[in-house]
Amino acid sequence: MASRTATKDIITLRGSAAIVSEFFGYAANSILYNRGVYPEESFAKVKKYGLPMLLTQDEGVKSFITNITAQLSEWLEAGKLQRVVLVIMQKSTSEVLERWNFSIETDSEVVEKGVSREKSDKEIMREIQAIMRQIASSITYLPCLDEPCVFDVLAYTDQDVVAPFTWIESDPKLISNPQMVKLHSFDTKIHKVDTLVSYKYDDEDEE
Repeated sequence: MASRTATKDIITLRGSAAIVSEFFGYAANSILYNRGVYPEESFAKVKKYGLPMLLTQDEGVKSFITNITAQLSEWLEAGKLQRVVLVIMQKSTSEVLERWNFSIETDSEVVEKGVSREKSDKEIMREIQAIMRQIASSITYLPCLDEPCVFDVLAYTDQDVVAPFTWIESDPKLISNPQMVKLHSFDTKIHKVDTLVSYKYDDEDEE
């Protein structure tokens, strides 16, 4: 008689931290590409999450994002990361134009007791795909960024976290009276990530 082996996808704290930090790296690249922060030709196409994704080939930006995702993974594994925000600012004035907000809820039982959770990789990938598609279509609902822009990344951690010397204290770089668009969320069963973009809205755009 033929037998069938059922497998379950076990998610560990370390595995979940790796999924979320990797997601942020790809999401950051996608935002920078789709919002035109860097020239189109400085990105190369790869396949990830079952989608064509674009990654920066600029060594400085690549290194910056790699270092950030490594640090985020460490904080996620410790259950100390509450939120990550990618901020897009006007280069000449440093005025904040967009805040891409990734809020993170961590299952404290997993951190404290070292238990694991179950969720299929395919299901997590489908949820991430939905967010990536929304980022790719952001050009349809966000105002054009006509001026040269730069970006920065803010991390909100628990108070007791000692930040590495490469990270500095920052103001929250808020936008006054922003418009907001809530995007999809994804959940590894250990970390839940909610995504929201807020942006500067000019009444003049209506005229």
